[in-house]
Amino acid sequence: MWQDLVFLAGSTLSIVFLAPTIRDATAQVPLGSSVPSMTIGAVYALTYATMGMTFSALGSLGVAAMWSLIVSYRAPGPETGPKNVLRFVRSTVRLADRTAKRASRRGRRLATDRQESSHGAQSGHGQSSD
Repeated sequence: MWQDLVFLAGSTLSIVFLAPTIRDATAQVPLGSSVPSMTIGAVYALTYATMGMTFSALGSLGVAAMWSLIVSYRAPGPETGPKNVLRFVRSTVRLADRTAKRASRRGRRLATDRQESSHGAQSGHGQSSD
């Protein structure tokens, strides 16, 4: 399939464009960008392989490998290697937990405000006008 070669060409270009980042020891790529890119490359490689697009699968696997090197050695912070993936997962879980707790508190506050508002509106029903 000609499409297989087109996808391989795109992956090859991605690998070429990512190479300077790996060579630059001062480069710092946030894990929020590099881990998802690495994961997408791996998922694409698996998807292409199941479709019988061998060249595309190999190209995407190469892109995933480049991103994994960036994750391991060009992430900001003191750690290097695959530990950075765990650091990203932990920070994402903490962020999700904080967001859920904030939303829960906000929801409780809104419910309390509504209850107080409806009680205040109901208290004036028994009054007569002069």
